[in-house]
Amino acid sequence: MGEYATQLVVGVGGRAGVSVAEVCALVEETLRGAGLASGAVKALATVESKAGETGITGAAKRFGVPLLSYSAAELAAIAVPHPSEAVRTATGTASVAEAAALAGGGELLVPKRRSVAATCAVATAHGHDLRHHGDAEVRDAPGALVDLAVNVRAGTPPEWLRRRIADSLGGLAAYPDGRAARAAVAARHGLPVGRVLLTAGAAEAFVLVARALGAVRPVVVHPQFTEPEAALRDAGHRVERVVLRAADGFRLDPAAVPADADLVVIGNPTNPTSVLHPAATLAALARPGRTLVVDEAFMDAVPGEREALAGRTDVPGLVVLRSLTKTWGLAGLRIGYVLAEPGVIAKLAAAQPLWPVSSPALVAAEACVTPEALAEAEEAARRTAVDRAHLLAGLTEFEEVTVAGVAQGPFVLIRVEGAAEVRTRLRALGFAVRRGDTFPGLDDSWLRLAVRDRVTTGRLLQALDHALALTGTVRRP
Repeated sequence: MGEYATQLVVGVGGRAGVSVAEVCALVEETLRGAGLASGAVKALATVESKAGETGITGAAKRFGVPLLSYSAAELAAIAVPHPSEAVRTATGTASVAEAAALAGGGELLVPKRRSVAATCAVATAHGHDLRHHGDAEVRDAPGALVDLAVNVRAGTPPEWLRRRIADSLGGLAAYPDGRAARAAVAARHGLPVGRVLLTAGAAEAFVLVARALGAVRPVVVHPQFTEPEAALRDAGHRVERVVLRAADGFRLDPAAVPADADLVVIGNPTNPTSVLHPAATLAALARPGRTLVVDEAFMDAVPGEREALAGRTDVPGLVVLRSLTKTWGLAGLRIGYVLAEPGVIAKLAAAQPLWPVSSPALVAAEACVTPEALAEAEEAARRTAVDRAHLLAGLTEFEEVTVAGVAQGPFVLIRVEGAAEVRTRLRALGFAVRRGDTFPGLDDSWLRLAVRDRVTTGRLLQALDHALALTGTVRRP
């Protein structure tokens, strides 16, 4: 469904014995009448007491989407535009269809519609486009813009890595054998092989976690990379959010995470805030019966990888995700890995298809964890820290620009009045930057900037000065 810019949740209700045909016909008619595509439907949702109705479960299967269910108490707490006391008496909520559609936090697009035995309403999914990523900023203008929207390190992959990958192409007739790469990753972190799973990038790992670990109350800490929540919702989970505040520097208070959450996902350093959480703070989230997923996709861009949890075996339920696509410029090759206890690794592996990682990607994984490669990555991280300091110093010259949090990753999150127009102006001046409003917890006043070399940063700051002037923003002396 990634081709649909707006993804939808359809809330449905129905009398006992309502048929699949009637539910589907009502939903399809409602979507058509609003000019919405059925392919954009991400989920059907209803009240728990209706979740066993074969007409509703069958409709979800026919649309090929999960059926989300909520308790009557949860839905009763949601304000709906067309309440019905008769429905409230029968179900405990004033409108099953409207409340269920809104329960994920989206906006109502189509209010309640009725047939003889069914009701439905349509809302946007979650209020944020969780499938929007930085590559969308440059996809339609390849090479035409300076790319500050994607966090892949510029000038990569290095020539030596290109050669290693190219040399592997002669073996494409053979099925991939990941044993050597898996052993190399294990050795890099000082872990037994049974604690490592190779994946087609970190994105596949999020899907495996969502499908294989059976969470009952998953919580995602935001703002952060949106794929973990998207994967959980795609798997039929109702996701709760802990939203960190800019006023607090996007720092985490472990007490904000519900005590009974059995799956917690957080990034470190976090995309897009660039905040590096202390390892001790994250470890404090661990407890018996909980899976703690820490996305360390950008940790190798932090000098010394300080605050890393990768390689730790003393934190119960810890699952660390790593990506090799950012530092090494391998986004198109798709390679990453998971570090966890062997039982978790076995569950995740069982959810993978056969041969999930290609032979060239396996060669890249083995090459990128050698001592020589790690030394190169460390040097790159130190250069990035210097370049980031130069960018931050330049941004302080703009009083209308605010940097929230202490940036420690290869990107910086800024807040600026008229950010949407500034972004458009920067694009016209040759620079692509990442919009922030698709991240839960942020709005359209935020932009994310990838850290680049000093020359590129100097050009960006000049363009930003021009863009602010064009938007009519008055800079104070």
